[in-house]
Amino acid sequence: MSVFNATRLIGKTVIVTGASSGIGAATAVLFAKAGSNVILVARRQEILKQVADQCLAAHKESGLTQGGKFATVQLDVSDKTQVAGFLDKVPQDLRDIDILVNNAGFVLGLDRIGDIKDSDIEGMFATNVFGLISMTQLLVREFKKKQAGHVINLGSIAGREPYVGGSVYNATKSAVRAFTGALLRELVNTPIRVTEIDPGLVETEFSIVRFRGDTSAAKKVYEGLEPLTGYDIAEEIVWAASRPPHVNIADVLVYPVNQASAVSTYRKPANM
Repeated sequence: MSVFNATRLIGKTVIVTGASSGIGAATAVLFAKAGSNVILVARRQEILKQVADQCLAAHKESGLTQGGKFATVQLDVSDKTQVAGFLDKVPQDLRDIDILVNNAGFVLGLDRIGDIKDSDIEGMFATNVFGLISMTQLLVREFKKKQAGHVINLGSIAGREPYVGGSVYNATKSAVRAFTGALLRELVNTPIRVTEIDPGLVETEFSIVRFRGDTSAAKKVYEGLEPLTGYDIAEEIVWAASRPPHVNIADVLVYPVNQASAVSTYRKPANM
């Protein structure tokens, strides 16, 4: 027995979507440190290259001689045509893929029902639901061929508990939860593993996007408590992926210590 034995990840090839920032970038770097090969996927190619450099540095720091191959693929997961041609963009020596981390996500605003823009609704569903499903279908076909693989979907507390101002995002993450549950049951007679990671309050660039670039508004969400970081969630992802082949971590809910639900938090008074 060992404590968080990540040696099983050495030489494995991992796809991380939404790898240009936040949880995705942290996950890519941590897999690199564990000795994996990583295919970094996102829309922002120039930032992906920076994260790939961080992966290379993390792998060198680990001292491992296996793994350490990194590729960046510019891809908008909400574009079905791009997803269909994704594997053609992956370097030949990285096409034997072991793990898919569906991290790409999108959220805008806290508008209430009746005031939500159609474009915001369509954008959230296109990335969070349709994009995740498209990537999963593509890779599950590959995993079935090799009779091995692991799908890790990033859900959210928003998929378990609706809250005011989150109706569309709640709906998208509820869809992810239902889809992941069905996938788990469909693959029960195979060695393919399925995991959902549901974070609570995490402070990343994702929060700033929600407030349409208003950094001060995004920071107010976390006032009075210490939120999770991208690396906190990355550790859970890599831990789930590193379990023995007969062990499947199906469902993980992760909160900061002062959060008990989507709407229940303890916040220290400003003068403390």
